[in-house]
Amino acid sequence: MKKLLPWFLNLVMQLEAIQQAGAEPYQRNEERTAHRNGYKKRSLKTHVGEISLDKPQFREISFKSCVFDKYSRVERALVNAIAESYLQGVSTRRVQDISQELDEKVDEFLKRPIEHPIPYLYVDASYFKVRDGAKYVTKALLVVTGVREDGYREILGAKIADSEDEGFWSGLFDELKERGLEGVKLVVSDGHKGIQSAIQSAFLGAAWQMCQVHFSRAVLKNIPNKEKEVVAEKLKEALLDENKMQELAAELNQKRHSKVEW
Repeated sequence: MKKLLPWFLNLVMQLEAIQQAGAEPYQRNEERTAHRNGYKKRSLKTHVGEISLDKPQFREISFKSCVFDKYSRVERALVNAIAESYLQGVSTRRVQDISQELDEKVDEFLKRPIEHPIPYLYVDASYFKVRDGAKYVTKALLVVTGVREDGYREILGAKIADSEDEGFWSGLFDELKERGLEGVKLVVSDGHKGIQSAIQSAFLGAAWQMCQVHFSRAVLKNIPNKEKEVVAEKLKEALLDENKMQELAAELNQKRHSKVEW
């Protein structure tokens, strides 16, 4: 995303410059209202960190861009840029061209070879309302994040699916292995049975572990509200200390079997 976002926003500003100048770069026509005068480096804070952009400059007029307005200087930059480009007069065809190029870049990113061993995988799914034909339906976005041996983390794959059942995860894992995924030692996910079954089939010999967030939720789900704050704090400490985890497990087990109402 940190490479994709500058590419996209620079493309938006190029289209804005064409619109404001009334002509393509180096194009001669009677509608031209301004001439290009190079670029100026500008920084922009986004949800993936601060990025550097090339802001077009004109000789006769000031270049104006929705990318740098006060409402899109943070995480909403991408969505605002698309919407404002359309509202400010950039043609529907050009907005469509941007979207098509963006799709191509994303597709290229998701099909790139995996060139490093990936010992650790984090897999999860989020659900979104998406348009399917003439109606909106809920679908799962399956995402696989890998941690390399040198400690770097990267998004390995993402796929829209009808659900997160075993078959959909197995298909995504197979695609990753075809692209070169190897050396998996540990897979971290929630407790979904479909994910666990797919992991066992795809990565023979790899260990599985429930992620700490879902593990904490599963524990606190069975704790009375009046005790949740205390248990949550102990659980947080226990996740950093194996001995404290054993002590907490013993304490919860004792209370579960005692006469104390839980």
